[in-house]
Amino acid sequence: MATVSDFVIQRIKEWGVNRVFAFPGDGIGEFDGALGAAQRADDGLQYVRPTHEEICSLMATAHAKFTGEVGVCIATSSPGAFHLLNGLYDAQMDNQPVVAIIGQQGLDALGTFTQQQSNLERTLSDVAVYVQTVVSPAQAQAVVDTAFRTARVRLGPAVVILPHDVQGMEMPELQPANWVSRSSAVAPSIAVTPPEAQIRQAAAIINAGSRVTFLVGHGANGATDDVLKAAELCGAGIITTLRAKQVVPSDIPYHSQQLGLLGSLPSVHQMNGCDTLVLLGTNYPYSQFLPPSGQARAIQVDLKPEQMGLRYPTELNLWGDVKSTLTGLIPLLEEKTDRAWQNTVAEEMTAWEKEMEAQAHVEYDDGVNPRRVYFELNKRLPPQAIVTADAGSTADWYGHHIRLRRGMMGDLSGRLATMLAAMPYATAAKFAYPERCVVCTIGDGAFQMLGLNELITIKKYLHEWENPQLIIMVLHNNDLTQVSWEMRTEDANPVWPESQDVESVDYAGWAKLLGFTGIHVTTDDEVAAAWDTAFATRGVTLIDAHTSKNVPPLPPHITLEFAKNTAEALLRGDPEEPTVLIDSAKALVTEGIERIKDTLHHDKKRDD
Repeated sequence: MATVSDFVIQRIKEWGVNRVFAFPGDGIGEFDGALGAAQRADDGLQYVRPTHEEICSLMATAHAKFTGEVGVCIATSSPGAFHLLNGLYDAQMDNQPVVAIIGQQGLDALGTFTQQQSNLERTLSDVAVYVQTVVSPAQAQAVVDTAFRTARVRLGPAVVILPHDVQGMEMPELQPANWVSRSSAVAPSIAVTPPEAQIRQAAAIINAGSRVTFLVGHGANGATDDVLKAAELCGAGIITTLRAKQVVPSDIPYHSQQLGLLGSLPSVHQMNGCDTLVLLGTNYPYSQFLPPSGQARAIQVDLKPEQMGLRYPTELNLWGDVKSTLTGLIPLLEEKTDRAWQNTVAEEMTAWEKEMEAQAHVEYDDGVNPRRVYFELNKRLPPQAIVTADAGSTADWYGHHIRLRRGMMGDLSGRLATMLAAMPYATAAKFAYPERCVVCTIGDGAFQMLGLNELITIKKYLHEWENPQLIIMVLHNNDLTQVSWEMRTEDANPVWPESQDVESVDYAGWAKLLGFTGIHVTTDDEVAAAWDTAFATRGVTLIDAHTSKNVPPLPPHITLEFAKNTAEALLRGDPEEPTVLIDSAKALVTEGIERIKDTLHHDKKRDD
């Protein structure tokens, strides 16, 4: 007898899923039993069980990001479901298709205050694009299919709630009947192309511009060649959002990387000087870094119509996916012969990379320069490498120093910017691409949340990976560094050690206890050798980098408010005042010297 659980498992596979991230419990027990039988039958559906339900949902989200497939996570009723929320919000806010299968107490228990029974539909309705409890076997097919279909089309998490007794009920062969939907496990296309008239209008706007900038988001993933072709035709400079580093190769000379606090000065200059702005698959949230209203004619291309025209007053919004839209647009673009705009971006980017290198080689007395750690990593990234970053200062250094070449991947929790995501992201990437080298970069605060635990998951599954090389780099500075700097620069508050201090732990020693390679890095001179050892090791390596917490994550353009707030915070009794002043001065002097050198170089070229 095939049960509802048997059917759901088979249906998951029919939707193209070959891996689920799950944690068991009695509320999902009947379903777990069916999963166990499927595993014993070696039916092609891999069951991955990390150490926490939150990790399950973050891994499912990361799987969707790295593969373009639907990620699936599974958990028990109330406590398990609630633990999934953070990862499901990550999927929602970064527009990723995820399906969560969640257990529930039996039908007769609903609304009776039974242990672990809560109103899951109400709880999950804010995060999910679709949430439904299966109350009868005849309903299961339509609910599961609708969940997958909606997740893919609306690019967000969908939730299927399975009461415990329904999980074990016999699954009938569906016949034509009133109220019974017979659905299909067929994925709808999201290759949406706007009307031809709108594409022609977009081409006319772009052709009329002389200083065109493309702001490219993760929604342009898979359209790399199309983006580059369009930019080459219209002479556009390119800026990528942090999550879109992998979309545009770093060796494109007029690609100025990111914009904003963790971006580049050439990107700031592009925004200040462009007369045409084309947003491709991005809901870039920091509108203060976009041009003043009226400066640029703007076009946005996106599959999320509710997010178009939201950050900047666009002249034209094209509801479509980036690749299909560019396929229609490219033949209508006029090739520009004047490359002055692109050449300016390229020249400024060359100078910026020199400044980033100089900043990476500043030496500090209170720990390793964290920029140096990322700079040396970037020099050694092998082809096809995958890099993950966490929220916090790791995202700053990732933005400033990591340059992904064609074929490489990189990602992090974007709009949600949740801490601890770098570890489940890296592990999910390793499951999806077991032949590739994966590098996780994470701070010690985030690593203490769930990262220490996830080394256990890695140990459990290491033998399954064709290439067991996985490198974890922990920025060990005993501080919640990003928040410390935000307290100073945003609110003019001194750092409060009781909230910011992170207990020091021997992270390399913990890795060694699990049989991995652990490396302590306490000086700048040890950084390069540590990365060399890690990339030469066929296995797991943890680099415990004892870095300074007072290196300022300087934005490309320091505003008066930034400087004023920092000064006020220090005057109010910041416990790190002496070191912050010294380290900031070193960084600012290096920044000034590099920009003076660049100015002199440009003046000499002009005179010649």
